[in-house]
Amino acid sequence: METTFGSRRAQSLAKVSVFLITVALIAGIAGCAPTQYDLTISSTEGGEVTTPGEDTFTYNEGTVVALVAEPEEGYRFINWTGDVDTIADVEDAETTITMEGNYEITANFALDICLEIRDWYDLDATKDNPFGSYILMNDLDSTTPGYEELASPTANGGRGWWPIGAGIFFKGIFNGQGYEIRDLFIYRPSSVGLFGSVGEAGVIKDIGVVNVTVSGSSAVGGLVGYNRGTVRNCYSSGNVTGDSDVGGLVGDNAGTVSNSYSTGNVTGDEYVGGLAGWNCYGTVSNSYSTGSVSGNERVGGLVGYNWEGTVRDSYSTGSVTSNYYVGGLVGENEDATVSNSYSTGNVTGGSFVGGLAGWNYYGTVSNSYSTGSVSGNERVGGLVGYNRGYNRGTVSNSYSTGTVTGDDYVGGLVGYNYEESTVSNCYSTGNVTGGEHVGGLVGHNAGEGSVSDSFWDTETSGQDTSDGGTGKTTAEMKSINTFTDLDICAVNLPSKRNTDYTWNIVNGQTYPFLSWEP
Repeated sequence: METTFGSRRAQSLAKVSVFLITVALIAGIAGCAPTQYDLTISSTEGGEVTTPGEDTFTYNEGTVVALVAEPEEGYRFINWTGDVDTIADVEDAETTITMEGNYEITANFALDICLEIRDWYDLDATKDNPFGSYILMNDLDSTTPGYEELASPTANGGRGWWPIGAGIFFKGIFNGQGYEIRDLFIYRPSSVGLFGSVGEAGVIKDIGVVNVTVSGSSAVGGLVGYNRGTVRNCYSSGNVTGDSDVGGLVGDNAGTVSNSYSTGNVTGDEYVGGLAGWNCYGTVSNSYSTGSVSGNERVGGLVGYNWEGTVRDSYSTGSVTSNYYVGGLVGENEDATVSNSYSTGNVTGGSFVGGLAGWNYYGTVSNSYSTGSVSGNERVGGLVGYNRGYNRGTVSNSYSTGTVTGDDYVGGLVGYNYEESTVSNCYSTGNVTGGEHVGGLVGHNAGEGSVSDSFWDTETSGQDTSDGGTGKTTAEMKSINTFTDLDICAVNLPSKRNTDYTWNIVNGQTYPFLSWEP
């Protein structure tokens, strides 16, 4: 009997244990279930959301959901509104949203009617619909109806034109068809230009602003004050003046500027450029400026301050003057790229002065050159004044031919090559004069700075020494045998280029030149 009782008790305990374990497992599974959120999607008239559709959908926390909005014929997508904090790009019809809560979002569409602009009144009316499409039908100037009331020096109490996109980003399309807007006058504080601010979806194309007089405090440009969108096939001329972020075409660029130019004079305090004042995460390509540029610091002929941006296939020919961080093309190149570009204007400044870039800080300069004369006090270089960067301050496949003058840290190519920065496959030929730390190629190569496969002309430079590089006679500098470690090819004439190689040379007749050069 004792054995039977013990057995039954053990069985009962076993059943209880199994029950408790089952309950615990169920509770555990329930406790591990992922948090879920609802996503409610709708759209305005003129289109629909095709992915994932328009309804309420449930997703696990952290799910990245693809969104695709498609406009109907005659409409175009504008943006996403609602709970949009986790949408990757609210102005992109194809984007994503990350589920971190319950969200309601709407896809917005607008009529894609192209409105014609024939006078200043029509141009002013574009401010009523910053999402519209517009087309310029003729030139506008001081004789066109509406000029005196809207765009003259006496308009709006002496402040002139009230920029398009001054209160809200212009996100439409403006097609100038190659026509010009002339005699524009603006005197306002910030986001100053024909267009005050252009959003990521905005496009300004095929238009010239001629004989402009534009002045303001910050984000000042002949065409656009602050650009996050696209500017292409555009140009400007006249006079642009401001304090910071001042450019002949665009004041502050975080978008794209391409196939454009400026010929006007630009004056400011800091972040001043002949084409763009501040290029922040933006791209400038196939563009140029020819006007004179002057300021106090971070002043360049395509840009005053290139920060994590790109300048490529561009050039500057105007004179550039500043106190600090001044370059023929870029004033300061920080964690950014300059490639296939050149400067021919004269550059004058105090410290950090370069024919192409004044200060190359964690940046890259490649396949570029400068030919203008350069003068300053310290850290003065024919191509780069101060090359700094812990394995990221790089100058390669570039050259300088202009005269260089300074007091301290003066070089035909680079004035001061900071620790762990790199100069490679470069040369200089200009005359170099200065007080201390003067070199035919590099004025001072600090610490573990590297100078390799680079040369200078000892005869034309007037310098027998350099803190890095190899000195050669003029005859040797025109011999392909000097540059065997470069990617170079001999050609019969300077006009006969072999673009399969970085460098070309007419052996015995010319210095090496970059195969892409005009």
